[in-house]
Amino acid sequence: MITVNYEYKLKPSTQQIKTFETWLDVCKQVHNFALRERKDWVNSRKSAVNSCSLVSEYILPADTPRPTYYSQCKALTVAKKLYPELQLPHIHVLQQTLRQLEAAFVAMWERGYGFPRFKKQMRSFVYPDVKQNAVAHGRVKLPKIGWVRMRMSRPLPEGFTLKQMRVVKRASGFFVMLTYQLGAAIPDVPFSGYPLGVDIGLDKYLATSDGELVSRPPFFSALHRELKLLQRRLKHKQKGSSNWLKLQTKIARVHQKIHDTRKDWHFKLAHRLCDRAQAIFIEDINFKAWAKGLFGKHTLDAAYGQFFNILSYICWKRGVFFLKVDKDYTSQTCPSCQTITGRKDLSERIHRCQNCGYTTNRDVAAAQVIVQRGISAVGQPVESQNASGGVLSGVSGNTGLDKIQ
Repeated sequence: MITVNYEYKLKPSTQQIKTFETWLDVCKQVHNFALRERKDWVNSRKSAVNSCSLVSEYILPADTPRPTYYSQCKALTVAKKLYPELQLPHIHVLQQTLRQLEAAFVAMWERGYGFPRFKKQMRSFVYPDVKQNAVAHGRVKLPKIGWVRMRMSRPLPEGFTLKQMRVVKRASGFFVMLTYQLGAAIPDVPFSGYPLGVDIGLDKYLATSDGELVSRPPFFSALHRELKLLQRRLKHKQKGSSNWLKLQTKIARVHQKIHDTRKDWHFKLAHRLCDRAQAIFIEDINFKAWAKGLFGKHTLDAAYGQFFNILSYICWKRGVFFLKVDKDYTSQTCPSCQTITGRKDLSERIHRCQNCGYTTNRDVAAAQVIVQRGISAVGQPVESQNASGGVLSGVSGNTGLDKIQ
């Protein structure tokens, strides 16, 4: 089964925008009410009967069942007859809001996530069941709303089945995310062709095993001054006022611009790497620990986790083998003689092996170690990939990465 998401920007009318805002507000009320009901039930059973709090305690009947997705859906059907605003959104949209709340509790129980929180605003609503003719060229038909124009930034996939639609509100407008599925099994990409190791860092965004260094664009730093000025002006506005809301919108648009620029660059870089190799190896890194270090701000700005996810998807889409290898001692191992050279300071950017005399950039040497570990992991010999003069054998001089630096 193959699942793909296609995102398009909507061009709704003024009345349709009001409808979107109303639906999002109703979904927020349903979510918060259902969460309040679940939270009251949990609080009423936190303490033993003989050790209740002396200050306050939630009292519910002892036979009250735990609120679940199905019980709250039944209660929603009854509430629709009492509250007319609940009849405005599509019933499946409200039920999907309750399903998302149930998924949040399952993630808390099984995956160690925190307790679900009340929402100040909802940013999306979902149609879980849609018709196949709901999408046409340049427009999409949303149940109980009608046809909405959209910008066809790329063609629709052929042969896929439309499964659901999600309307998302962002600072730059409303978007629709179309989920398509294809009932076909795609085998894993086998290892073949020219391998490429990728090492990431803070001095350079990444280094490849063939000696290429890619500079890190200042995604956040480039607009940091503009954000600082807007946030300084926001501090002197009355919260909730018209000017306060306008500044909030401007700040959100700047953040959206940073996110879009970074993601676009990640996709272009991933395609460039796939143009040059048939197998890509990277380090298996815990980026949560990286973000808590001294360079946490720069690490979060680089968004290495997002880039690795995009790179793995592009490799799968283009038939390039992708594998994560052990990250330990990649910067301390000589790629030529496999000798452990010892710990290096961050200011030391050149790898010099005292055993064999091999010298190259520190990040390039780490990338060469990564590609050697990857080749060993797939059971191939690594003699033909020994480092030589900072560039592995079999690489053409024109790599093309200089175009995206």
